[in-house]
Amino acid sequence: MSRVVTRSINDQTGLRCVDLVQIGPGRHIWLECRRDPEDSHGWRVVLYAADEFSSEREALRDARRSVAWLDEEETMR
Repeated sequence: MSRVVTRSINDQTGLRCVDLVQIGPGRHIWLECRRDPEDSHGWRVVLYAADEFSSEREALRDARRSVAWLDEEETMR
C-alpha cells in the first residue's frame, strides 16, 4: 500500500500544515510541513511522528502534543 494522506490541517496563514498519513493497514503517522511563498519547492517536512499509530485518531493525538499551533487551530473550528 502506498502512503495516503487521510487528513490535512492547515494553520491560519496557510504556510504550515499537519498531514495525517496512512502508511499501511492499521499504520498511521503524522507530518508537520511548511512552505515558503518565495520558494517554488512547495511543502517541506519540518517535524514528524517518532512512532507509528494504529489509528488516525491516535496519530492526531500525538501530533497535538508535538505541534504547538495545531491544538489552537482545532479549537478555533
